[in-house]
Amino acid sequence: MTETFGELDHPPRLLMGPGPINVHPRVLRAMSVQLLGQFDPEFTAYMNQTMALYRQVFDTQNRWTFVIDGTSRAAIEAALVSTLAPGEDAVILNAGRFGLLLAEIAERCGARVHTVEGAWGTAIDPQAVEDVVKRVRPRLVAAVYGDTSTTVAQPIAPLGEICRRYDALLYVDSTATLSGMPAPVDAWGADIVTAGLQKCLGGPSGSAPITISDRAAEHIFSRRHVERGLVAAGTVAGNRGPRIASNYFDLAMIMDYWSEKRLNHHTEAANMLYAARECARVALEEGLEARFVRHAAAGNAVVAGLQAMGLTVYGDPAHKMTNVTGVYIPDGIDGERVRARMRHDFEIEIGSAFGPLVGKIWRIGAMGVNAQKYAVLNTLAAFEAVLRWEGLGVPPGAGVDAALKTYEAGT
Repeated sequence: MTETFGELDHPPRLLMGPGPINVHPRVLRAMSVQLLGQFDPEFTAYMNQTMALYRQVFDTQNRWTFVIDGTSRAAIEAALVSTLAPGEDAVILNAGRFGLLLAEIAERCGARVHTVEGAWGTAIDPQAVEDVVKRVRPRLVAAVYGDTSTTVAQPIAPLGEICRRYDALLYVDSTATLSGMPAPVDAWGADIVTAGLQKCLGGPSGSAPITISDRAAEHIFSRRHVERGLVAAGTVAGNRGPRIASNYFDLAMIMDYWSEKRLNHHTEAANMLYAARECARVALEEGLEARFVRHAAAGNAVVAGLQAMGLTVYGDPAHKMTNVTGVYIPDGIDGERVRARMRHDFEIEIGSAFGPLVGKIWRIGAMGVNAQKYAVLNTLAAFEAVLRWEGLGVPPGAGVDAALKTYEAGT
């Protein structure tokens, strides 16, 4: 007998972890629009519109601003494999899981990786970065703006200044922060910045915005190799620098597809393009400054509520991300049992942790469509109830009251 399983029909869950989060209804509607051919003039017009929209979201004038088909990690890998040739030096800031990821991908590119180490839960001192960059003179410096594994935001502007002084490219992973925290790409002096839809942008994972400076584009195009099957008869492909090791993540070829040439590289994921386009439209219609304020208000309310329950927030408060909060699991409390009860009894998801923080903290996110008062208050109320059921002496109503006061005070 053929097993076809059932139609997808799970209950609507409030996703208040570090991402993914609930998708904005307008984005879901956009994804249901019928496909077009990848060279259809109407479709390529959507591509151009998406580029224009994300220039505004990234606060940049970069011509090369578009989306990579794939999760946020696809854009990370495209950025690193397209800039780092084997044997080149890269300086990576490492103070969390995703700094380690950047280092691993750079190593897979064959680069010589030099890490600037910081303790989890802290930001890295820019002077420590400059000391290594001055000594190494790398091709690339790479950093995570907001690392959801530690809930800490790394200051980026000083890194841009360092990279200009020592003629290095600056790559920034802004997966968890784009449209939720300020990301002024041009003011930073960043050369490549990537993101994902599934965090503050309020979309599904599967399309990754990227912006590339002219300086970085010139370097990437120095490695351009036209795919053999696209070379016209009687012409010679202009092979120059060392070929980019990945075909799928070859930014030089992808940029040719997004340019006026429309040189075929892949079949564009149409529904994900629609999603990315609508995510940007939603963000810009709200206004980026208003959006930053909304995320900060939600984050402040989460912190106030947790502290009122007698819990301890994790990480350096001076460099905390606004949209994700880490909180220590109290002694004697089973963290995974609490998460399970949040899901089973309230249909709310909160996050666990990675690496050295496994079993030590929960992570609560408030971003995108979920960075709103009702979502924060419902999450805190459910969290408080579960903690009391698990035997923790939490003052009844304290968390919700404290969070509500921050909203009323506008802090």
